[in-house]
Amino acid sequence: MKERYIGLMSGTSMDGIDAVLVMIDGDELRVEAALCHPWPADMAYALHALCTPGDNEIDRLGVADRQVAQEFATATQALLAKAGLTPAAIRAIGSHGQTIRHRPQLRFTLQIGNAALLAALTGIDVIADFRTMDMALGGQGAPLVPAFHQALFAKPGALRVVLNLGGIANISVLPGNAGGVYGFDTGPANTLLDGWYRRHQPDGCNYDAGGQWAASGRLIPTLLEKLLAHPYFAAPWPKSTGREMFTLDWLDGELAGSAYAPVDVQRTLQALTCHSIARQLPALDEAQSRPELYVCGGGAHNAPLLSELASLLPTWRIASTFDLGLAPDWVEGAAFAWLAQRFIHRKPGNLPAVTGASRLAVLGALYPA
Repeated sequence: MKERYIGLMSGTSMDGIDAVLVMIDGDELRVEAALCHPWPADMAYALHALCTPGDNEIDRLGVADRQVAQEFATATQALLAKAGLTPAAIRAIGSHGQTIRHRPQLRFTLQIGNAALLAALTGIDVIADFRTMDMALGGQGAPLVPAFHQALFAKPGALRVVLNLGGIANISVLPGNAGGVYGFDTGPANTLLDGWYRRHQPDGCNYDAGGQWAASGRLIPTLLEKLLAHPYFAAPWPKSTGREMFTLDWLDGELAGSAYAPVDVQRTLQALTCHSIARQLPALDEAQSRPELYVCGGGAHNAPLLSELASLLPTWRIASTFDLGLAPDWVEGAAFAWLAQRFIHRKPGNLPAVTGASRLAVLGALYPA
């Protein structure tokens, strides 16, 4: 049965709301329209501030919760207008919300974006709160996209890895058989790069566009190895992390007593992303055919970063998920549309081998319009 769903996603980079309209027909998924709705500058600032413990958090969270829903509704309405559709054409919205705290070691994760208000404003049923059931079953609540990657991108008999370069990097390892799929967060992708850029390049831009500033710097090998000594990188999976662990405060502590040029630190943070990914990819059998790495997320547009990653992985074929039929900017939004469809049809959305949950589970909660 053909059904249309909308997926709404704003990741740890907070560079905008991805709104993706998909048609799902059995096992087939097709993107019909997509857009990125930018956060208003004052809201982006408020959301970044909420990600760090501070004063008056509950009141600020309550205000932001409604504002996120309003911006998600605006993105949805713009997407419907772009597609020439009415709310009645959409079976449900899958809303990830905006993560403002993720502490899996405390069995706690929090995404805001008032799903009831979003349903009321759009006139469309909303499925939200995808992570907490997995956590209730002992899982990390993340990453959730490997199940989607397995459904869309796996190829029997071939090793494929899907790498999402958002604020945090995560991988889905698709070995060619559904029972062997696993995945985890490898560590920071853009979160440190973006934060360091905003601190030292007051040009009004929230990120190092195209990685050009990092590319103009010089690698600091001793700093790179110091950063790579963080215990998270050597920890076994299942594991997930967030911007709460890889903060500028942590980086400042690692830089204490040094006098590195800011641009050289940026270059080294790029290397941290690449080396931490390369060191955690699956070991390859010498007889194995050439493995494939498909990149999605905002980092897929960072040519210097991808070039450095390729130099560390000379035996891998590296490409964008565009080669698999889905543009890299829309993979995560499409994933939450797919998870909404799984909820509606009472199908599990998690992979216990990925998150560490005790069993498969239907994820999410329904907020009727």
